Amino acid sequence: MQPQTLKFKLVLYLTIALTVGVLLFTGAVAFFLYNQILGKVSDHVIQLSEVISKSTRFAMLNNEPTYVDRIIHDVAGQEQIDRVRIFSQDGRITHSTYPPEIGRTVDRNAEACSRCHESEQPLQQVPHSERTWTFQGADGKPLLGSMEVIRNDPSCYNAPCHQHSKETSVLGVLDINYSLDEIHRKLRTTTLAIAGFSIGFIALAALAIGYFVHHLVYLPLRDLEGGAERLSAGNLDQLIPVRSGDEFGKLARSFNSMTNALRNSRAELQELARTLEQKVETRTQELRRAQAQTMRGEKLASVGLLASGVAHELNNPLTGILTFSHLLREKMADNSRDAEDMDLVIRETKRCAAIIKRLLDFAREKQPEKKFNDINQIIEDTVRIVERPAHLRDIVITMDLDRTLPPIWIDADQIKQVIMNMIVNAQHAVEEKGSITVRTRRAAEPRPSAQSAEPIAMVEISIVDTGCGISEQNLRRIFDPFFTSKDVGKGTGLGLSVSHGIVEAHGGVIEVQSKVDEGSTFSVFLPLMPPPSAADNKPSGGAA
Repeated sequence: MQPQTLKFKLVLYLTIALTVGVLLFTGAVAFFLYNQILGKVSDHVIQLSEVISKSTRFAMLNNEPTYVDRIIHDVAGQEQIDRVRIFSQDGRITHSTYPPEIGRTVDRNAEACSRCHESEQPLQQVPHSERTWTFQGADGKPLLGSMEVIRNDPSCYNAPCHQHSKETSVLGVLDINYSLDEIHRKLRTTTLAIAGFSIGFIALAALAIGYFVHHLVYLPLRDLEGGAERLSAGNLDQLIPVRSGDEFGKLARSFNSMTNALRNSRAELQELARTLEQKVETRTQELRRAQAQTMRGEKLASVGLLASGVAHELNNPLTGILTFSHLLREKMADNSRDAEDMDLVIRETKRCAAIIKRLLDFAREKQPEKKFNDINQIIEDTVRIVERPAHLRDIVITMDLDRTLPPIWIDADQIKQVIMNMIVNAQHAVEEKGSITVRTRRAAEPRPSAQSAEPIAMVEISIVDTGCGISEQNLRRIFDPFFTSKDVGKGTGLGLSVSHGIVEAHGGVIEVQSKVDEGSTFSVFLPLMPPPSAADNKPSGGAA
């Protein structure tokens, strides 16, 4: 809290006022408690004096001073009793729990005598309120004094000892000194406890006041200040919170209404410019997409023409090589070194022939023969083909298929080829001890197709593997013809390129997400709804 803030000043002044009030309250409570406790102790000591006076009466009548000494010593053994003594009529100490002072005469100005001998004629009756008093002993400790007058009643002056005449009204005084150390200690402890609780109360009150001032005053003012600063900076999007229904809440609502009016005015001005920008951006994206497709088409056409020529030129020699290799192999003995070499030649020749066949397929650009098909059934048939080889390499293929998907307008053989290429590539990436998940679902939101910029509903086919992943540099080129990141002899670089062409021919798109050493996700998006011309031919249920 800054010293100049309203919150700081309110908390400070209220804390000072509470502190002064609590201190006065604590002092008053301590004074009241002291007087109450002192009154109770005075009554107790007076009662004790009366008990001692009556207890020693019989011993005095029988002139047994030893018994009197035993009584006062027993009483003095109680806790907090400092001293018990008996004065004779002339001020001489006849009995005391402190033996050195026995026989000593006490001055009339002493604390125990001054109350009765303030005048020449001693008091005959001492008021109850003046029978006790407080003073400090010789060692500086606080003491409570009490006196009990021993009167000469008929049982005394008629006693056999005849020590006192009938005219003597007062025989002596019983004096008790009661230590107030324990009372003072408890009073200090109580006062400190009250002060501690008071300080805690002040602290809690200060925190509560600070909390309420913070929430009821400081926060609304800070909201208004922040809103004004944002408004001056041109930020009209953020309103200030309305925290209550009081004057601050009404002011906040008025401020928000003003901000909304300013924002609406600015939005109307910006809408014209934004509409124009969106139209320009849309046309630009369409031109870029058309340009990219044109460049890719020209590139694929050139590569296809070259591949077709090369494939035809190589196909005939390879056929002759393969035929004569088989003839030579039949003349060789099994398990011989020459037979093994010839088997290698045959295998490699067949691999070359397979590559040439794929080149021809790539160059022909076969148009899809579409009809309504169940995409889940196509995936299950494809996975059944590759599941056994994957199991031998400890690769688990899991299918998570949405059974609510309707039949879609596709060429089943071509889409099966796409899924096969994706799963085979995933197996090569995993190599062994991994997993591949094939998932189908409706796309979360409409997407633009390869044939139109207008978003349409799509089916998403995801092939997720836990393989080695694809580097960011190679991700830009994975759909280029003849590009492959596999080792020599493990791929031709045509699978993804052919798959990309098939998906585009179906009006779909392929997206790839991959992290090195974590795995890859190939997502194939195909239109969920058939074109208008095909919708009329859609069967009532199931795949065509």
